[in-house]
Amino acid sequence: MSSGESVGAGGGRPGEKVLEGMLGRAGDSLTVKRVFGEAYSSEGCLVVPVAAIRGGGGGGIGGDAAGAGGTGGGFGLSARPVGVYRIKGEEVSWLPAVDATRVAVLGEVVAIVALLVLRSIFGRRRRR
Repeated sequence: MSSGESVGAGGGRPGEKVLEGMLGRAGDSLTVKRVFGEAYSSEGCLVVPVAAIRGGGGGGIGGDAAGAGGTGGGFGLSARPVGVYRIKGEEVSWLPAVDATRVAVLGEVVAIVALLVLRSIFGRRRRR
């Protein structure tokens, strides 16, 4: 096999099993349970959590002509709650999650922009 050929699952390279295992575990991490947990029933309602989850990873296997080589890889995960579906009988309602940090940062940005605009307005009036 030449160095440019791809190796299918179960190929002969020693690091492939390691990478397959790592990526398999990474895929198991991409679930709503990481953010909220399982759906549950309470007071006659079924509550189904919803999350936005993103992840990515990569790995590689390398070697040289002398037979020395190595394996490496990594994975990143980003998850945030979006809300829940509440199901009671035939009625389904959506309850969005409120991200207090995002609301606070947005408020700070608006305040800074307002202060800069006011400074600009009062600076022009002073020069006249």
